[in-house]
Amino acid sequence: MAARDMGRAMHPVVLAGTAPILLVADHASNHVPDDVALGIDAAMLDEHVAIDVGTDTLTRALARRLDAPAVIASVSRLVIDLNRDVEAAGLVPHLSDGRVVPGNADLPPGARAGRVARFHAPYHAAIDAAVARHAPRLLVAMHSFTPRLATRPDAARPWPVGILYNEDERAARPMIAALRARGLPVGDNEPYSGRELNYTMNRHAEARGLPYINIEMRQDELADAAAIERWADLLTEAVRETAARL
Repeated sequence: MAARDMGRAMHPVVLAGTAPILLVADHASNHVPDDVALGIDAAMLDEHVAIDVGTDTLTRALARRLDAPAVIASVSRLVIDLNRDVEAAGLVPHLSDGRVVPGNADLPPGARAGRVARFHAPYHAAIDAAVARHAPRLLVAMHSFTPRLATRPDAARPWPVGILYNEDERAARPMIAALRARGLPVGDNEPYSGRELNYTMNRHAEARGLPYINIEMRQDELADAAAIERWADLLTEAVRETAARL
């Protein structure tokens, strides 16, 4: 980041589209601004604690196929977790899957509030603006997860894809059915429960009464460009079938 941009608000990537579907990707970036000191080894930025691996490329591929608008995060969740309420303890993580983030420990309230204003607020304002501009009938959130957590190596996550939801299951149910009809084992509110981790969709979909799909992809399924393209094709079909059922 250029010195003149240090400290300024960081806005997400916003893609245009005409379909009545809005894509969002909360954890698509591992970028850390030069003036944010996390105190970690640079290699950690390529791990799942910093980024939902593969979601940037997959979200863009889906947006192209669906001709759908998209809002894609441009900052690492180690800086601030955009899928958390601003009052949540894990908003600025100092420990993630056993990895310590020294620069986030004992962060002064002013610094925490500064990150909210600089990163969290512009991201969610961009989603609000996209909803107002496009009036989508379906929101689709893109995430990815590891085959196992480092802190729970004995707990395998066998699903190549999971669909999360909180109270509104209108789109989740047909999406799960569409994926299972293709012979896929699908996590139903797995590997995480949308009743616990669903902030972005709670705020922008459930609060508005908009149907949504919260897609979790296992990261080894997105290991290369060809795999991402295959999943983009499959998910495009399933999303279209789901949208047609609403």
